Amino acid sequence: MLSLGMEGKVERIFIAPNSGEPMIELESVEAVLGCGLRGDRYLNRTGHWSGVDECQVTLIEAEILERIAEDTGLPLLAGEHRRNLVTRGVRLPQLLGKQFAVGQAVFEFHRPRPPCSHLHALTQAGTASALFGQRGGIGARVVRTGLIQVNDLIAVVVPGQVPTPVDGLPASEGV
Repeated sequence: MLSLGMEGKVERIFIAPNSGEPMIELESVEAVLGCGLRGDRYLNRTGHWSGVDECQVTLIEAEILERIAEDTGLPLLAGEHRRNLVTRGVRLPQLLGKQFAVGQAVFEFHRPRPPCSHLHALTQAGTASALFGQRGGIGARVVRTGLIQVNDLIAVVVPGQVPTPVDGLPASEGV
């Protein structure tokens, strides 16, 4: 696998069982092929955008959340961003057109995921505008079921290579 010149990792994991419910932080979660994260609103088909404009899994960069918190004072570090995976060390837009492994699961970049009006209704004033543009993270599709844990590495899958958790290391270890 290729690391895009950086060592990205999962810093935090969040799900919400139903639309509008607070995000719940987990240490691990199963990504389910073609569906999303076990227990999350979009896998459960209870998300606000289910059947309309949904992403199976959403990712956002910790560095962006920290910058927003520092610049605006908005509390976005405990799930208020409404994204599933908080990453560190990887620029998510660079995953465009690629498949990438996260722990034992494999994803493909679906599209950028800017904030929506529903996010504005669920969060503190200013949250949606702070996440506008490339700050909102990305949506991804699950292309291989697998366990994801906090501190798992994120690596681009080399075409033609069977993806394994970071070249055969257990999912929670790095290179």
